[in-house]
Amino acid sequence: MAIPFGATWGTLIERCEELPADATLITSLASKRFQITDVQDQRIIIEDVDSGDSQPLQREQFAALAEHTREAVDGYELERLPPKAEPYAAVLALHPRYVLDERENTLTELDEADESAVLDDSPHLSMAAGSDDEQDSGREEPEIDVYSDMLLLIDALEREDMSALESVETPVLVNLYTLLSDVQRNANDLRQDVTDVLLERVGHDRPLHGQYGSIQRTTRRNRSLKDDEAVLDAFAETGIDREQLLGVDRSKVEEALDVVPMPESAVYDVSESEYVRKAEVDEERKETRLQGLKDRLAVSDDPEAEVLRQEVDRLEQEIEDLTEFAPGSTFDVQAEGG
Repeated sequence: MAIPFGATWGTLIERCEELPADATLITSLASKRFQITDVQDQRIIIEDVDSGDSQPLQREQFAALAEHTREAVDGYELERLPPKAEPYAAVLALHPRYVLDERENTLTELDEADESAVLDDSPHLSMAAGSDDEQDSGREEPEIDVYSDMLLLIDALEREDMSALESVETPVLVNLYTLLSDVQRNANDLRQDVTDVLLERVGHDRPLHGQYGSIQRTTRRNRSLKDDEAVLDAFAETGIDREQLLGVDRSKVEEALDVVPMPESAVYDVSESEYVRKAEVDEERKETRLQGLKDRLAVSDDPEAEVLRQEVDRLEQEIEDLTEFAPGSTFDVQAEGG
């Protein structure tokens, strides 16, 4: 039995009143930012963050949207909303019975209210007030390894035409490859840390959505053989001949090649592939480059320059020693026999 909209409206009003005064909502399609400035019996007043224009959101329109959402089998498609009506979906999604899927751009009514949902987890809701410029001016510098190399990489990318790599000079390409390698390594470390935290928050049955994408929990099935005797014992009563299960042990083949004059091509299919890898990193040059960025900022009149000066002061202290590889070394890649 459908819940009367009067009960839904009452809960929605309560959720809106619980919002901090500086909370900002974001529409899914147009990414318009607005704040709730007043909550009344029959309407909710919002104000566009960028233009300052006010707009009343009427109760009857919320009721109509709720009805359309209830009738939609796979969620109500937000593209069906008139442009000025998009804030209705963002506000209605504050209610614990409604979910706004920013990936599919749909609004869905749950069979039961998700009382465990908290406003801070809503992807279309920001608890930080003010414009992006105001937020950036008070941002804190992240103390993570990837940040310093990203700053250097951004500076390098801004100086070159990435749409015509063939025309970029070789030393510049080497610099780009080195920085990309450093950023990738540190980003992967950070990505794993983020993954560990997210695994505690995401369930198997409901994806999590953010402004730039969505994630869902998946399970990867890994297999590794038990020891030989356990495997052979398991097949003993099946009629499978033991000889069918026995194969060549690659480690024993390696030991044999060490003591007999046999070419490896006799027992291995050998192929070669060429690739580029980072051989060494000039940490001193990277620090010098950061100092150069700092010097340029020192004479800049840009209001953002002071923030960047503070960032570079810290970043130049955070470049860690990276593992160095001896140039010219080679690696053997051996594939498992079929």
